[in-house]
Amino acid sequence: MANVLQLLASGLATGAIYALVAIGFTLLWQTSQTINFAQGEFVMLPAFLILAAMRFGELPFWPAVGIGAVLALIILGVLFKRLLVDPMLRHGVLPLVIATIAFGVFLKESVKEFYSAEAQPFPALVPAGDVSLGGVTLSLQDLAVIAVAVVAVVVLQLFLNRTRTGRCMQATAQNPTVARILGIPVERMILYTFLINAGLVTLASLLVSPIYLAKFSNGETLGLAAFIAAIVGGFNQIRGAIAGGLLLGVIDNLMAAYVSAQYRAAVPLLLLIAVILFRPQGLLGRAEERTV
Repeated sequence: MANVLQLLASGLATGAIYALVAIGFTLLWQTSQTINFAQGEFVMLPAFLILAAMRFGELPFWPAVGIGAVLALIILGVLFKRLLVDPMLRHGVLPLVIATIAFGVFLKESVKEFYSAEAQPFPALVPAGDVSLGGVTLSLQDLAVIAVAVVAVVVLQLFLNRTRTGRCMQATAQNPTVARILGIPVERMILYTFLINAGLVTLASLLVSPIYLAKFSNGETLGLAAFIAAIVGGFNQIRGAIAGGLLLGVIDNLMAAYVSAQYRAAVPLLLLIAVILFRPQGLLGRAEERTV
């Protein structure tokens, strides 16, 4: 029983990271119909920006985090929207999808070329160690990941539901045309969404890099897992992205422990196929009708 609880805690920690990245997928889709297949590379990049600030700028860790976060907001938020999404979106969703895939490859190869192809150690947010709760030994790192992710999601929900800007962002996501008629600055709200996504992937990068090291290839698996989590939970619901991420993380850990680690990569795909076949809107998503 203790082993199961340990696996659940580890799975929830992994799922919390998936959830943060999946929320970004959902927010971008809701507000601008953007599907960002470079999302995994977006998680990879902030870690290397921080490491570069520490190596070349000789900064301590937390000032480097501040520099890396600001650069991530500019590159992955403002520049990504202005220079790639805005020009490509007018040509349709498919060209934009192809452009984001190309951008992801560009980010990955740039990090590999200009920084390192080798995995880099990344400072942990909490010291290594375990804590015993009711006879169950849990990793401090897993508990910290879960705690930080929960706080981030709660703050985001409070912002969206309790502030004027958050409500304007939700109105923009529901119906941009009506939002414009009501005087809401739709373009600014969409930009805020891209900045929030950049903040979420930066946070995910801080959480995942100490565990799996900073590698230029980190985005390949993480981006796919988060995308599947968003679809499984419901691509049009933030709560669906959260549920999908947690479910995927727990199932992944349990399968690796009790079935086979060799086939753990197939589990998300099987879950995705099952959801598409039997509940296409996702576990917590709502069916949508579009006029053609």
